[in-house]
Amino acid sequence: MSWFEAQREIHELLSQETRHHILQAILGHPAHLLSLTELGYYIQKSESAILDQLDVLSNQELITTYIAEGNESKRDQPSKFYGLTERGIEVLDEFKYLRGVPVLRAVHDNTVKPERIQRHEDARRPELPDVVADALGFDEEVVNLDEFEDTTSQTVFADEATDEESGTFDDLFL
Repeated sequence: MSWFEAQREIHELLSQETRHHILQAILGHPAHLLSLTELGYYIQKSESAILDQLDVLSNQELITTYIAEGNESKRDQPSKFYGLTERGIEVLDEFKYLRGVPVLRAVHDNTVKPERIQRHEDARRPELPDVVADALGFDEEVVNLDEFEDTTSQTVFADEATDEESGTFDDLFL
């Protein structure tokens, strides 16, 4: 297989919608380890659809299952979490996914979570391998989202047409 064919296959693997969302959820999570319940909440797909895609990512050695010993006996506490492998870090780095970690984290932190999801997020998790944890770490002081200008009240081009732009849809085809 040529290098270009291998790159195309990896790109196809990463770009499938559910797998892409799984990877984004893992990258944005503070611990980079998610329970199936958390994945279901963030991705809005059935658990069976998510498990199918977790299997695909696992078979490609991009993610693995991490077990939190001692959580099995605790009610409403997940014991199985999904996170990246060292190979997963290498592939995602090659395809520039890791550059988005600070933004994905900000999105995650600003997502409203129901009590059940917050309980899962607060659950004790196993440690990630150092290589994985180091690759996903970033200096939160350097990326201070409070310094960005609040643009939520500004008009965006698609929000409002000027007098010159206003007209009917049919006017576009005259």
